[in-house]
Amino acid sequence: MVALNGLLRSFGTGAVIALTGVLAAPASAQEVVDVELVLAVDISLSMSQKELEIQRDGYIAAITSAPVIDAIRDGIHGKIALSYMEWAGDQSQYVIVPWTVIASHEDAERVAEMIRTGEHNRARRTSISGGLRFASDLFAESSFRSLKRVVDVSGDGPNNQGEWVNVVRDELVSRGIVINGLPIMADFEYMAAFNIPDLDVYYEKCVTGGPGSFVIPVHDWTFFPEAVRRKLVLEIASNGYVPQQSGGLPVVLVAEQAAYDCQVGEKRWRGRTQFWDETR
Repeated sequence: MVALNGLLRSFGTGAVIALTGVLAAPASAQEVVDVELVLAVDISLSMSQKELEIQRDGYIAAITSAPVIDAIRDGIHGKIALSYMEWAGDQSQYVIVPWTVIASHEDAERVAEMIRTGEHNRARRTSISGGLRFASDLFAESSFRSLKRVVDVSGDGPNNQGEWVNVVRDELVSRGIVINGLPIMADFEYMAAFNIPDLDVYYEKCVTGGPGSFVIPVHDWTFFPEAVRRKLVLEIASNGYVPQQSGGLPVVLVAEQAAYDCQVGEKRWRGRTQFWDETR
């Protein structure tokens, strides 16, 4: 330290300021992007193998579509950071695409290829809360910096395992994370004992939240790729503004939370037995 002080005195005030700046500089600066986006995709057993294929193909088509690429390029920095993960039960989360920058069509094609060739997993139960918690951890581990962090969660049923989903939702929103929903209501009769007819309302009241958050329900698998594409464009380019219904795909804006039983999924699951504890 004595030698350093002497060196600083010999070079004068300007050198002191310059050298102090170098010493104080971080080892590596975070890359700045317009949006950090986690795609959280349901792979629970209530989804058939065919539906899982439609789901992945829908995300691939959306990510590489011209409207999504244009939305990315029109951003302030012209790039986003994206991670694609799949979830089922509270201990079943799988990262298919780790944090990756998309700034061009070529970048999007590389991400699409990772999704296309990624390991296929399936698991029991439906823990949206586990998926959201895992997404929160992904943000904590991100090496990027942005003004907007979004979780895009899709699923075909209510939470039935793990933490209460509305509690986890509120925690993420308090950290500045926006959660948007894509409830899949195309095959209600399959696993009907554990599904709910108003899944879109459930997502609106219990899953999604944050400034400008919204829900796009899917009632027919035919519209799934278009729903994902539209959702990505809104998440990347909306800056809090979400246009109303267009092209047969309704957007439900998340407003003030009315009373709703956010534990309906857990109660349906426990309803298979006589041991549901209403005080839990």
